[in-house]
Amino acid sequence: MTKPFYAEPILNSPYEVPTRHHALSESGEPLNSPPIEGRRRSKYVAPVPKSRKVKADGKNQTSLDLDQARDGGSRYNPTPIINEIRGHISTWRSIPNPNDWGVTPVTQRLLQHWRSDTFSGPRPFYCQVEAVETAIWLAEVARKNKQYAHIFRHLEEANQDANPEIFRLALKLATGAGKTTVMAMLIAWQAINAARQPNSSLFSRGFLIVAPGITIKDRLRVLKPSDGNSYYRSRELVPQDMMPDLNKAKIEIVNYHVFQRRKAHELNAVGLRLMKGWKGEAIEELETEGQMLQRACGDLLQMKNVVVINDEAHHCYRERPGSHDEDELKGEEKDEAKENNEAARLWISGIEALKRKVGVRAVYDLSATPFFLRGSGYEEGTLFPWVVSDFSLVDAIECGIVKLPRVPVSDNAVNAATPVYRNLWDHIGKKMPKKGAGKSGDHDPLSIPAELQTALYSLYSHYEKEYDAWEKAGIGVPPVFIVVCNNTASSKLIFEWISGWEREVEGERQTKHRGHLELFRNYDRNGNRVPRMNTLLIDSQQLESGEALDSKFRDMAEAEIEQFRREIKEREGAAAADKLSDSELLREVMNTVGQKGRLGEQVRCVVSVSMLTEGWDANTVTHILGVRAFGTQLLCEQVIGRGLRRQSYELNDKGLFNTEYADILGIPFDFATEPQEVTRTPPKPTTRVYALKERNSLSIRFPRVAGYRAELPSESFSANFSTDSVLELTPELVGPCTVRLEGLVGEGHDIAPDALDDMRPNTVATHLTKKLIELYFREPDQDVPYYLYNQLQPITRRWIANCLKLTGGTKAGMLTYAELAEKASELIYQAIVRSAGEDGESVVKAMLDPYNPHGYTDHVSFITTKQTLWETRLSHLNYVVCDSEWEAEFARVVEAHPTTISYVKNQALGFEVPYRLGSVPRRYLPDFVIQVDDGRGPDDPLNLIVEVKGFRGLDEQIKAETMTNLWVPGVNNLKAYGRWAFAEFRNAFAMEQDYTKLIDTIGLGRKNV
Repeated sequence: MTKPFYAEPILNSPYEVPTRHHALSESGEPLNSPPIEGRRRSKYVAPVPKSRKVKADGKNQTSLDLDQARDGGSRYNPTPIINEIRGHISTWRSIPNPNDWGVTPVTQRLLQHWRSDTFSGPRPFYCQVEAVETAIWLAEVARKNKQYAHIFRHLEEANQDANPEIFRLALKLATGAGKTTVMAMLIAWQAINAARQPNSSLFSRGFLIVAPGITIKDRLRVLKPSDGNSYYRSRELVPQDMMPDLNKAKIEIVNYHVFQRRKAHELNAVGLRLMKGWKGEAIEELETEGQMLQRACGDLLQMKNVVVINDEAHHCYRERPGSHDEDELKGEEKDEAKENNEAARLWISGIEALKRKVGVRAVYDLSATPFFLRGSGYEEGTLFPWVVSDFSLVDAIECGIVKLPRVPVSDNAVNAATPVYRNLWDHIGKKMPKKGAGKSGDHDPLSIPAELQTALYSLYSHYEKEYDAWEKAGIGVPPVFIVVCNNTASSKLIFEWISGWEREVEGERQTKHRGHLELFRNYDRNGNRVPRMNTLLIDSQQLESGEALDSKFRDMAEAEIEQFRREIKEREGAAAADKLSDSELLREVMNTVGQKGRLGEQVRCVVSVSMLTEGWDANTVTHILGVRAFGTQLLCEQVIGRGLRRQSYELNDKGLFNTEYADILGIPFDFATEPQEVTRTPPKPTTRVYALKERNSLSIRFPRVAGYRAELPSESFSANFSTDSVLELTPELVGPCTVRLEGLVGEGHDIAPDALDDMRPNTVATHLTKKLIELYFREPDQDVPYYLYNQLQPITRRWIANCLKLTGGTKAGMLTYAELAEKASELIYQAIVRSAGEDGESVVKAMLDPYNPHGYTDHVSFITTKQTLWETRLSHLNYVVCDSEWEAEFARVVEAHPTTISYVKNQALGFEVPYRLGSVPRRYLPDFVIQVDDGRGPDDPLNLIVEVKGFRGLDEQIKAETMTNLWVPGVNNLKAYGRWAFAEFRNAFAMEQDYTKLIDTIGLGRKNV
């Protein structure tokens, strides 16, 4: 029987708190048990299912041991703190009223936005929001409360050894879970708060983002608000009205290599002697620390206390003093440990230098694998003890955010303790060429080990089936097969075996072999190079350093470099091709694998020296072959991570993602092992919606209202109740009011809330009047004006008598429930405001956002996958993205009407209306804004706000009341934004007639249609 894990790996929505998880053994193997209710606790067990083929004395790699001390050394275990913080945040998140969150108004607004479902495309995943919530809670909530002091003591102690001069917080998110989005959210939170509270000690508008290589540095450009593909706009991470504040941020993105102090001059030996003079005075041969920072950080040095964000932060730490781990290693392992240490030392030294220069307010680490590396002095694979948030690979798989890796668990080899292809290097390592062993041309690709050839054929055979399936599904780009090798000699041999090779014979290049794997061949049947290369050879480490390519590798990759240069000449011209260096060209190819219309679009196979760089975000990888030693699960997860990014982010009819898989050979990181049918979904086409410059005359300006102030008469009150003042109590609102109880035998009986019958109407009116005064008539920092009771109680009694409807057994006494009392009070207050403004003089004034009092359609730009689009003629934007056929019909009606001057669908516009549902402040997004000529000419248009609504519940009723009684009269009272009105359309089949009738009606804003 198939285990539940393999039958249904995805249990949770990517957008909600995980509510179920699969049962795993202590070693991470899925158990044959049903899913467990509740969220999995953070626990560091590498998910390694046991091989079905193990000798009795065979040794298996077990889970990372993070809970015990070895050799008397002290160990940190951050999982209790992570789980404790997670619990505190869960409680904090459940507080209904944002005013009680204990955070700034800016933070309130951002959190509400990120948690909402109003995004045009995919909204932030739950794990992304939780990571940012953790940073926010620690900075704004926990820091102010002594009850959480022990959390900060733990973090200070955790940083003491590895970061003695700086205070770091690490956020752990699985590969493919969207760390760049989290970085953008952190920057927005810090920068906008700093812009609006420049003297606050909690926030900064200066940011240094440090990456481990050029590829990630280039990809992180989307974190700059000015970038054309900025995440703040393209992914709608920041409301439009906050963008001007975000634009004040200073953001520098560097790879850690810039912290290396360079030569202060380019003098040769003779020049150096001349500079020293006859006295032989010493001169500075390296740039100073200040010069290095000026080069690396630029404008940030003009600021104080910047925020540092480390991407792939497991490369950054101070090695443990007095350790000699490297001495115990040999060969390539020793070299690798030395390189890790040098890189980590350089990275953290740069941050320490920045702190000494201008101060560092906070350091946020983001990584899927925030573990100490080999040679650090800490046990390899030990979790950074300053990790405060965790969303592991298992969690990401159960939410469908990443692909599910599958590995071999059995084979028909007789003498092998474990499946040969689980750890291929154990069987072929001694037969492969050593690092730097001559030029690859000295080796014969046909001589690679038989086990490796069979592994390539086996994985390729499955790739062929996947390739055919993708073609039939119309996905448009091919799946990608990657091979990760240990050195350039091995990678060149495998590259040539796969794709074909040439050799120089008597001074001429001759094709010796077309390649063994047909879909990956770079040569046609006649031995000529194919126009577009199918297989690519890459040296990740060389490309990431930013330096020029090593001459040996340049010679090896010469043919493909020239071929891609010819292709870019055809696409963009000779000037563009000549402008790119060899390394820039190869990075461009690698970074665009699987992207339509780009250089790497049709690449099917990538053979990489070392591992493909972290941050490589190709989402079309389906097959991975490891041809190198994998000493730890850390390395395994990093390499497998290159194939975990999903291809499709469309939800199925259950509100979940469909399962996607990556098939793995040669990497001893075992997870999912049973074959499953795969649903292949072709990606939906995307459309960019934006403001057209040639239609600037159709731009619409709107006020950004933050609240309302009603100047009600102080002596007497009256109320004008309308149909929208009615509150109907139903069992749907209050719960069942009649319940039948029956036993197995005997007579049954009904129960109902009859005790509420004894509550007199005066008692209900008294309760409701007090609630009304407390919510709407109390001035800030003043006592509750209960002296108004005698004036307001008659209004409350009249509302109960005329506007309260009881159905399904509900009782008037239910108005004493806090939630219902708040909603009833809102309706009564709206009627009082309506009555006070009946003499034509509005008593309501809208209070504008003090930072951004108005907005425009000019800055709208977002990407949508929705297919119901109306191509506009009278809108500043190119399309109306329709959420329903109703909206498409309304757009048609508006464009056809002769009085329409301009209109816009309120999407990514930043136009929000504040309202209250009970005591909780909320924001409402109307559907359309239309400028119409109502007889006063185009210079004095009427701005008509329209809501296209089918079902209309109590929430919609209060929104309409807010628009009619507060927003519209409040904005019109400002006399600075023209004339405004509000209307609703509820009948899809009479849209045209109703709109025509509305336009012809006098006093448009006073009536609903």
